[in-house]
Amino acid sequence: MKKLIAISFILFVSSMNAQVTFKPGLRVGAAFSTFSNTRSDYKTDFYIGGFGEIKLTKIYTLQPEITYTRQGSNNVKTYIGYDENGDDIIEYNDLEINYVSIAMINKFTFNDFQVQVGPTIDFRTSDNLIHEKSDADLTFVAGFGYKVRSTGLTIEARVKKGLVDVIDSDYYDSNANNSDYLFGDYNTNISFQLGVSYAFGK
Repeated sequence: MKKLIAISFILFVSSMNAQVTFKPGLRVGAAFSTFSNTRSDYKTDFYIGGFGEIKLTKIYTLQPEITYTRQGSNNVKTYIGYDENGDDIIEYNDLEINYVSIAMINKFTFNDFQVQVGPTIDFRTSDNLIHEKSDADLTFVAGFGYKVRSTGLTIEARVKKGLVDVIDSDYYDSNANNSDYLFGDYNTNISFQLGVSYAFGK
């Protein structure tokens, strides 16, 4: 009995090893981003990055990724103060915050369709915010993919939701003025990504 179990285990491990493959690849596409709890519009920009596709079984693939993504929000409604008539002075600012993201995506493949989910940690590289709260963001990614066999490309659509309050919503200093953001205290990144990926090798 012990020999049978040992032989079965060896065959299982051998089968797993025979199925494991690794392919490097590239990702690129458009990012549509905003901050939660804001009076603003989505900012359209781009993302670009690389990944390693580790295929462990016929269905499951582990995909580490590193991506540069440009995020933020456009036409953020900002209170400046009062004019000489006592009326509110309102400005609309385009806010930008850019990240290098490290992700661990889990891909589940059914024929040519994929379900993609996993955590991401984002490190802020640049921004035009005067007051920010965090240099890093912890996010969760979920989406779908469709592999186009004739081209080797995969069309991807993802939503990326941040968990960290990334900007100081109390005040936004502009020269000598204190300008209040007209939105809530808890402002997280929200980004929708639409693009393509390509894994090298057969």
